[in-house]
Amino acid sequence: MKSVVPETFRPLLWSYDFDRIDQVKHKKTIIVQTINYGTLAQWRWLADTYGRSSVRDVLGTIPATEIRSRARRLASLMFDIDHFNYAPRGTY
Repeated sequence: MKSVVPETFRPLLWSYDFDRIDQVKHKKTIIVQTINYGTLAQWRWLADTYGRSSVRDVLGTIPATEIRSRARRLASLMFDIDHFNYAPRGTY
Protein backbone atom coordinates (compact mmCIF):
# COMPACT_ATOMS: atom_id res chain seq x y z
CA MET A 1 0.00 0.00 0.00
CA LYS A 2 1.20 3.49 -0.91
CA SER A 3 2.21 5.88 1.88
CA VAL A 4 0.05 8.95 1.45
CA VAL A 5 1.33 12.51 1.67
CA PRO A 6 -1.12 14.96 3.30
CA GLU A 7 -3.28 16.97 0.91
CA THR A 8 -1.78 20.21 2.29
CA PHE A 9 1.41 19.31 0.39
CA ARG A 10 -0.27 19.46 -3.03
CA PRO A 11 0.76 23.13 -3.64
CA LEU A 12 4.38 22.28 -2.78
CA LEU A 13 4.44 19.43 -5.27
CA TRP A 14 2.57 21.25 -8.03
CA SER A 15 4.96 20.13 -10.77
CA TYR A 16 4.57 16.45 -9.87
CA ASP A 17 1.64 14.06 -10.25
CA PHE A 18 0.49 14.44 -6.65
CA ASP A 19 -1.78 11.42 -6.75
CA ARG A 20 1.24 9.23 -7.54
CA ILE A 21 3.57 10.72 -4.92
CA ASP A 22 4.61 8.17 -2.31
CA GLN A 23 6.15 9.48 0.91
CA VAL A 24 8.71 6.66 0.98
CA LYS A 25 9.71 6.49 -2.71
CA HIS A 26 9.76 10.27 -3.19
CA LYS A 27 11.25 11.20 0.17
CA LYS A 28 14.00 13.43 -1.23
CA THR A 29 11.60 15.38 -3.47
CA ILE A 30 9.14 15.90 -0.62
CA ILE A 31 11.87 17.07 1.74
CA VAL A 32 13.49 19.49 -0.73
CA GLN A 33 10.18 21.00 -1.87
CA THR A 34 8.93 21.34 1.70
CA ILE A 35 12.13 22.96 2.95
CA ASN A 36 12.03 25.43 0.06
CA TYR A 37 8.33 26.30 0.02
CA GLY A 38 6.61 24.75 3.05
CA THR A 39 5.19 26.23 6.21
CA LEU A 40 6.55 25.59 9.67
CA ALA A 41 3.72 23.08 10.22
CA GLN A 42 4.82 21.20 7.10
CA TRP A 43 8.42 21.24 8.32
CA ARG A 44 7.20 19.71 11.58
CA TRP A 45 5.43 17.00 9.58
CA LEU A 46 8.78 16.23 7.92
CA ALA A 47 10.47 15.93 11.30
CA ASP A 48 7.66 13.77 12.71
CA THR A 49 7.36 11.56 9.63
CA TYR A 50 10.99 11.05 8.61
CA GLY A 51 12.82 12.07 11.78
CA ARG A 52 15.20 15.00 12.13
CA SER A 53 18.29 12.90 11.45
CA SER A 54 16.80 11.48 8.25
CA VAL A 55 15.90 14.97 6.99
CA ARG A 56 19.42 16.12 7.91
CA ASP A 57 20.91 13.17 5.98
CA VAL A 58 18.89 13.98 2.85
CA LEU A 59 19.80 17.66 3.01
CA GLY A 60 23.44 16.67 3.44
CA THR A 61 23.45 14.76 0.16
CA ILE A 62 22.14 17.48 -2.13
CA PRO A 63 23.93 20.58 -3.40
CA ALA A 64 23.30 23.60 -1.18
CA THR A 65 22.06 25.50 -4.22
CA GLU A 66 18.94 23.28 -4.31
CA ILE A 67 17.78 24.99 -1.11
CA ARG A 68 16.84 28.66 -0.99
CA SER A 69 19.33 30.63 1.12
CA ARG A 70 16.80 31.78 3.73
CA ALA A 71 15.40 28.28 4.04
CA ARG A 72 18.95 26.93 4.38
CA ARG A 73 19.56 29.10 7.44
CA LEU A 74 16.37 28.00 9.18
CA ALA A 75 16.88 24.34 8.21
CA SER A 76 20.38 24.42 9.67
CA LEU A 77 18.88 25.50 13.00
CA MET A 78 15.82 23.25 13.00
CA PHE A 79 17.57 20.11 11.78
CA ASP A 80 20.97 20.79 13.39
CA ILE A 81 22.94 20.89 10.13
CA ASP A 82 26.56 21.97 10.47
CA HIS A 83 27.20 22.50 6.78
CA PHE A 84 25.63 22.01 3.38
CA ASN A 85 27.35 20.59 0.32
CA TYR A 86 28.76 23.40 -1.74
CA ALA A 87 29.92 22.15 -5.10
CA PRO A 88 33.44 23.31 -5.89
CA ARG A 89 33.87 25.56 -8.89
CA GLY A 90 34.32 23.50 -12.00
CA THR A 91 37.73 22.97 -13.40
CA TYR A 92 37.86 23.16 -17.14
